[in-house]
Amino acid sequence: MPTLVLLRHGESTWNEENRFTGWEDVGLTAAGEQEAVVAGRLLADEPGLDLRVVHTSVLARAIRTAELALAEVGRSWLPVRRSWRLNERHYGDLTGRNKKETAARYGAEQVRLWRRSYDVPPPAMPDGDPRRIDADPRYRDVPTSALPATECLADVVARVVPWYDDAIAPDLEEEGARGGAVLVAAHGNSIRALRMHLEAISPAAITELEIPTGIPLVVELDAGGAVASTRYLGDPEAAARAAAAVARQAG
Repeated sequence: MPTLVLLRHGESTWNEENRFTGWEDVGLTAAGEQEAVVAGRLLADEPGLDLRVVHTSVLARAIRTAELALAEVGRSWLPVRRSWRLNERHYGDLTGRNKKETAARYGAEQVRLWRRSYDVPPPAMPDGDPRRIDADPRYRDVPTSALPATECLADVVARVVPWYDDAIAPDLEEEGARGGAVLVAAHGNSIRALRMHLEAISPAAITELEIPTGIPLVVELDAGGAVASTRYLGDPEAAARAAAAVARQAG
């Protein structure tokens, strides 16, 4: 039975400041690094979990989370595949703005619609804005037409699912046949997109799914690639509290 482990990065500096982050490349806080270390200990303590391949986004907070977690497991040597398709959702012109201040300006319901609706993106980041990533060398091989100025969750699903089908699923098939597992270290919305695809979650239901930071989710798949079970490692109540904290960020 193939095993997929999904891990949202630990607290970032902009998480701490309650700012919309998206594709902005910020680092982890000291607390976020500790979350990643604890995640690694949970992975190391899980009986029979044999991590063999790692996938991450190209953003530093996900990369660092994977590095710290793998160091705790003693598997820093694992092969790693990175893709922009696993990046966080692009928050458009909200990027860098404080979530509670944005809610006060536009109204809590409007911000909730931008944050959690399936198909309503925030306002686009303007052309020429210094926050745009068009010239970032990590995206130099990505067609300009594929680089977003804003995204809704549906857009994230549209870019994440091809990476799952073309890269993650083949690794799961190959490593699962040998009893191995695949780790994906990514972001709240790219993990939501993966779960929506794998668990056949509806657009209405996905708006209520919160992803806690730094807590590994073990997804057991059957031979056909369908989800057989999901469970957070460690204390399930701690995972529920962490998910609730994410939901409160915009007030």
